[in-house]
Formats: sequence, structure tokens, C-alpha cells
Amino acid sequence: MRGTVKPLWLSEMVAVWGYVQRNYFLTKRYFMWEVVWLVYVTINAMAITFIGAGAESFGGANLNIERYMTYLLVGALLWNYLSMLFDVLSETVSWERWEGTIEYTFMSPSSRVTHLLGMGLYAVVYGILQTALTLGVCAAFFDLDLSNANYWGALLVLAVASVSLVGFGVVAAVLPLLSPEKGQQVSYIVSSVLLLVSGVYYDVRVLPDWMQSIATVSPVTYALRGTRDALLHGAGAAELWRSIWPLLIMGVVFVPLGLFVFHLGESYAKRTGKLKRSG
Repeated sequence: MRGTVKPLWLSEMVAVWGYVQRNYFLTKRYFMWEVVWLVYVTINAMAITFIGAGAESFGGANLNIERYMTYLLVGALLWNYLSMLFDVLSETVSWERWEGTIEYTFMSPSSRVTHLLGMGLYAVVYGILQTALTLGVCAAFFDLDLSNANYWGALLVLAVASVSLVGFGVVAAVLPLLSPEKGQQVSYIVSSVLLLVSGVYYDVRVLPDWMQSIATVSPVTYALRGTRDALLHGAGAAELWRSIWPLLIMGVVFVPLGLFVFHLGESYAKRTGKLKRSG
């Protein structure tokens, strides 16, 4: 009957929630691996923060140790979150192949936008929870300098950065479609380049000029700068805008670009028989 037909937007939202639920159940299935990675990222963040704590013994007597430790910890936490968001999206195709569901997913009536939106939404929620838990553990071990922190400003920067990185991750997600043998490995190389040039553990200005040029197109660069300004210096909206506006532009560019490139890659994989192939 006509009265029982759902609006298209409602059907798509239900499909988005379905993808979120599917990822949740996958997380439950591999729960012990999730515990392993949670312990790893927490200990990694603590180890990097201890580097700051040990700076004084290497001639850093005039250094504000607490602020330096906070600087390093914020970098470690943000990188854990942003890299996880990037990896979840870039591994979309690989996960479908590992689970043996790639043909069902790519032939389903839901749109690819719905599919990738569901993946991105789950990654954001899961990443925020993981980051909050890691921060809580680290706060119990270290005296952090967050007396002037603007938490709402930091969350705003993080929210805008998440959108731009979702688009960036979708672009990387097409690589396993184009090459089942090498695509996922290349996406890991992209992630490592982001780590190197984005100033996760140091100021971007210490890099060679050509690396600084690459850093200008990395959303992680602006996410780190804005979040650190908010947490370490209590920066307000006017100061944070210098980090937010590049992220907004990247979101506007990368999200449609990522979806378009993914569509082209999907069509190519279906046409050449690479959708199901794993080697």
C-alpha cells in the first residue's frame, strides 16, 4: 500500500545504521584483537609521553616539561584517532574480502554513499571512545598541563577534521579495488607519509621545505595544530579558524572526490573481475 512506503532518506538512514551495527558485531567477534590494539595504542601514547618526561635529563632544564609532555600526548592521541579513522575506511574493501561478503555488499540496493557513511560513522564513534579511554589512563599516570584547555574548541576541530579525513580515507579505499595484490599495502604507505609530514610529534617547521609542502595538503596537520592550540593555549574561535577553514575546504573537496573515485574504481573492478579476487 502507498501509505507503507518509506521515504528514500529514511530507507538510507536505516541502511547506514545497518552498516554501523554490522561493524559493531565485527568488533565483538574480534574482541580480543580490539583489546590488543587498545593496549598497544595506550602503551604507545604513554611511551611517547615518557619521552617528554625524560627530556630534562638531556639538557631540557629550561623546558616546560609538563607542557612538552602534554604536547606529545595530544599528538599521540590524535594520531591514534585519525589514523584509525583513515585505516577503517581504507580497509573497507579488504575487510569485505576477508569476510567473504564483498559481492553481497557491492550488489546490495543501498548506495555506496550509504555504505561508506555507515563505515565512517562507526569509525568516528569507536575512535572517540577509544581515545577517551586512552586519555583517562594516561591522565592517571602524568601531570598534564591542561589548565587553559578549550575542550569544546578541540572537539570542534576534531569533528571538522573527521569529515575531511573520511573523504581522504575513501580515496585510499579505492586502491584495493584497483589492485587486490598491492592496493592495501599502498594505503599503509599513505598513512605512514601522513605520520611523517603532519607534525604528530614535532613542529612541522622542523621539516625540510619540500616536506612542509606535502604537510599543507594533509588534514592531520591542521587537526593537530587546531587541537593543540585549543588544549595547550585555550585558543578561541578566531584563533582556531586558521585550522578549521583548511579542513572545511578539504572536506568539501575530498568527500565528493573520494566518492567519485571510489565509484570509478568499483566500476572498473566489476568490469575486470577484480571485485572478488584476492590474489
